[in-house]
Amino acid sequence: MASMSQAIVWIHGDCLNPHQAALLSHPDSSAIWVWDDALLRQRCLSLKRILFIYECLLDLPVVIRRGQVAQEISKFAQENNATKVVTTNSFSPGFARICISLTQQGLQIVRYDLEPFVDLPQAPDLGRFSRYWRLVKPHLE
Repeated sequence: MASMSQAIVWIHGDCLNPHQAALLSHPDSSAIWVWDDALLRQRCLSLKRILFIYECLLDLPVVIRRGQVAQEISKFAQENNATKVVTTNSFSPGFARICISLTQQGLQIVRYDLEPFVDLPQAPDLGRFSRYWRLVKPHLE
């Protein structure tokens, strides 16, 4: 039987890397991804982008769910007798709201910082990948 201090790993769209610290630090913990229907409608993600995310998820040891993110993570934690949610930090306002909701439900949030693969002279525009890539690419060569 699992101990009540067990953790689950929450994978979100800002870190789909199979080598991220949240996964590597808890290799025996169950991981979850939640398709957020409200966010998908709000952001009007293209089918191409959704397929890209799904293909990334296929490379991860993750249970895929759909619904309200905090609610699904909380249910998943209960199913796994977990009191901790391990994840990677995000600048998304939605991420902060979800973390607050999970904390209010009694879950401890453990956040790992994402290792940047490049140091940028200015904050990137994350609205479009192509704009981001134009800013990043010269720093990679």
